[in-house]
Formats: sequence, C-alpha cells, structure tokens
Amino acid sequence: MKFANTRQAMAWLHTWLGLIFGFVLMICFFFGALSVFDREIDRWAIPDTRFDPQPMPSFDTMLLDVFERTEPDVAEYNRLMPIYHDPDAGDMTPRTELPADEYWAYTTHRDPVLLMGIGFRVPKPLNTEEHNHIHGRVTIDPRSGEELPSNSLKIGSDWFYPLHYSLNLNWNFIGFYIVGIAAFFMLVALVSGVWIHRKIFREFFTFRREKKTQRATLDLHNMSGVVALPFHFFFALTGLIIFAAFYYLPVTNTMLKPLHNMHETIEADTTGLPHERSGIAASMASVDDMVSEAKRRWAARDMAGEVGFLMVHHVGDANSYVSIYRAGSDRVSLVGEGIHFKASNGEVLREDPPHSTAESIAEFLTGLHLQHFEHWFLRWLYVLGGLLGCVCIATGFIFFTEKRKQQHAKNNRQGSRIVDAFAITTVTGIVIAAVTMLLANRLLPADMLNKGDWEKWIFCIALAFSFLHATLRSEPVARGEKNPAWREQCLLIAGLSITAVTANWLTTGDHLIKTIFTNPYWAVAGVDLSLLAVAATSWKAASHLQPETNKKEDSSSKAAYE
Repeated sequence: MKFANTRQAMAWLHTWLGLIFGFVLMICFFFGALSVFDREIDRWAIPDTRFDPQPMPSFDTMLLDVFERTEPDVAEYNRLMPIYHDPDAGDMTPRTELPADEYWAYTTHRDPVLLMGIGFRVPKPLNTEEHNHIHGRVTIDPRSGEELPSNSLKIGSDWFYPLHYSLNLNWNFIGFYIVGIAAFFMLVALVSGVWIHRKIFREFFTFRREKKTQRATLDLHNMSGVVALPFHFFFALTGLIIFAAFYYLPVTNTMLKPLHNMHETIEADTTGLPHERSGIAASMASVDDMVSEAKRRWAARDMAGEVGFLMVHHVGDANSYVSIYRAGSDRVSLVGEGIHFKASNGEVLREDPPHSTAESIAEFLTGLHLQHFEHWFLRWLYVLGGLLGCVCIATGFIFFTEKRKQQHAKNNRQGSRIVDAFAITTVTGIVIAAVTMLLANRLLPADMLNKGDWEKWIFCIALAFSFLHATLRSEPVARGEKNPAWREQCLLIAGLSITAVTANWLTTGDHLIKTIFTNPYWAVAGVDLSLLAVAATSWKAASHLQPETNKKEDSSSKAAYE
C-alpha cells in the first residue's frame, strides 16, 4: 500500500491497530479502572466482610491452627499430582496426607479479611529440581479465625482485577499473551497518534460538541487521548515490564533453567537462607516473638509499621525459616524491608539491605502500577485515567463506523454492521456484564452451591447477550443510520445499576443513608454511589441517542408551541 507521506501512513497504522486491538484494550482499561478499588468491590460482594481493616493476627494462637486444618485444592490435586508424582516410586500420596512445605499470609491496609495459602510438598516427585507444590488457599476473618464460605467469589480481586491483564483466559496463559500483544501495539498506536496530531496542544482544548457526530467524536477522541497520554503510555509500558519475565520472556524457566537453579543456590549461600530442605525434622519457635522483633527493628530504622506479608519456608524442617515483610502502604515503591528468622529458635538470619538504584527504580515503577499505597486522591486519578482510556477507544470505534457506514450503505456492504456490533459489545456490553454480575451476586442465595461459578457464567452470558442484541439490531447501520442497540443497552445499564443498589439494600440492609451517615462504611457506599453515577450517565447518554424521528417530532412540537 502506497502513502503520500509519513503522516498518512501513521494514520492508517493508528486506525487499524486501534480497531484490531481496541476490543482487548477496552477491557484492560475498564476493568483496570475497577481494579483500583477491587477490595472495596469485594466488600460489597461479600457482606460478611463488611468490617474495618485488621492488622495481621497472632500466628501462634490463630494462624497456625488455620494452616494445619487447610487442605490442598481438589481440582489442583487432580490436575497436577499425576504430572508431579513419580509412578515408579509407588502410589500417589492421598490429597489429605500431603505434607505442608510453606505457609504464607497476606493483608493490606484495605483488607478486612486475611488471605492465607499453603504449598503442599509432593513426597515422591518425578523431577526433584522442579517446584512440586499442590496449593491450598483460604480467606479468614482475622478477628475470629473463621473461614469465609468457599462458594464466595471476590468479584473485585478474583475476577475484575485478573480480567484486565489476563482476560481470565488461563489455559496455557493465552490471555496474558493476548493482553501483552495488545499492550505492545497500544504503544505503537500512541506514538503514531502523536505523529498524526501535530497540533497536539490545540487539540487539548478543542471539543466542538455542536458539530456533527463524526467531528465531535473525533474531537473527543483526540482530547481524551491527549489528556491521559502519559497515563496510557506509562501503564502499557510498565504492564509489559512487570509480566515480561514471568510470561512474555520466561527464559529463566526454559533456556536458562540450569543457570537459574545455580543462581538460586549461590544466593542461598550468600544470604544464609536455605534453598532446600535438610530432611531433618524440627519444631518451630514462637512466630509472634519474631513479629515483635521485626517491628522493633523497623521502628529502630525510623519506619515503624505493621506486617503485610508473612511466609514460613520448609515447614517442619531444620532448614525452615520465617520471612516477615513490612506493609508498604506509606510509600509508592513495592518494597517490604524483609527480616528473616530461623524458624527453630527465632534467630535473625538476615535483614534485607537497601536495594540498588536499578532495583529501586523497578520497585517504584511496579508500585506505581500496582498502587498498593494509601493515597485515595491518587487512586481516583487512576480511575479517571482508565476511564479516559475507555472514552478514547469508544470514540475511536464510533468515528470509524460513522466515517464508513454511509459509503458501505451505498455499496451494499456489511462491514460496518460487524464493527458496530463489536463496538457496542465492547463499550456498553462490558458494563452490562459487570453490573449484571453484581446484581446476580445480591440475588443468588448466599449458601448456593458453586455460587461464584454461577456469577462468572452470568457475566459471560450477559456479554454474549450484548453482542447478540447488537448484531440483531444492526440492520439500520447497513442503511447508514444509528444502531438502536446503543440506546437500548444504555437504558438497560441504567435499570440494572439502580436495581443492583436496591438489591444490596434489601438483602443486607446497607442503604446509602446508613453507609454514609448512620454507620459510615465507604467501601459499600462508594460502590453504590458509583452504580448510581453509572445509571445517571447511561440515562443521559440514552437521551442523546433517541431515534431521529422522535427528535424531529420534538423539534416540531417546540416550534409550534413557540
């Protein structure tokens, strides 16, 4: 294909990259914005967790008992045990008899509940150099040690959050790769977009809403892209960097596996933290005493704080050690000032030293992307940046179809119908799916078997419904007109959002007067208010999308009255 100049070539590249990958990027931006408040959405979705955040509870009197009664995950055991087990060594160890090899517990300043996990060792592994673990995970109320029901789905942190970087397509990590490719080409689209818009500062202030749809949409596309350009570039780049070593370029687990294993052994010798089990049984000293010592040492370094992450390595072995990391909610960098203790006697083995400049930069960028820090204003800026990304992509879709559908109608081509249906699904469909999932969460019985799985299926069905509805209603697009599905799905969003707020009130008693004034609980109030804001925005959008015939009748009535 020949172009008159570089700018024209960049425009072609920008258009088609946006069209091809915009569907994935919209999911990344929208659910990335929701992920900023994933813990708060969890509180809304699981009423039993609606209490104040708690510090790490006692290991000796509470956590150890929970660890000892937690079992390996059934599905993971059935899937991985035949792979890990050496068949020549005899029968597989029964699931409930697998010995624990590691314990961990994690919390943040926004978590009322405590997430705990266990790595169970495979006694007769096929490959002794691999990490042969079957895992178990449990969430507890740290005030009592009571486990949350296993059918409860943390919609925010276990569904919306992973959706924005993996599409929740975990088979062979295919979702990670799709998002990674989309993020890479997003960077290309951003660069080509800047190249196209040479008068970028003028376009920052240009929005002609009174113009035709195509012109106004392009202005809004340019303005939303320019306003949040640094945000978009930063998050696409840091997202690629964070996952590069784990999924995109995992050379340490493939080509460099021998070197990687050697490095771990050398690092263990250097740090004094055992890399392997000794095979000699040993008891564990008081972990609570180790926590107290860690807090004392942090305070002595002028960084007093609570424990955010605790891990016991090589449980029940003479080489067992306990790693205690400080909660880093008071800083951007994702760093925990770890202190490591010998499990058998509580002796301090190591304090993590200050990191190098390169490590500090990496921790700062990672922390800025994952935003584990305590800064509510900055969190809302993240939400605004994510939603501006959604606006930029949505207006790009609309401009594409508006520019081409008249020409397609003259030539009797159907391409605009397909793009328009996908655009509706991507813009309004994902909102319908998210709100429907929240509504289903409140309407399904709390003790329903596999309730979380049903909520996931309802999300997927709602998204499929959006696409089917948009496709069936796309006939006007073939004539160069608007698809009525835009307006109809906006009205549906408004109705679903109000219904979800009402359902939360009726099923839990937590209405806005209570959660704002009587007994303030902003995690729940914030979700309800956000749903009402979505309802108002959708209703306003629907009022602007009413059919042309109705608009003409309204104009005629107004003129006759005057």
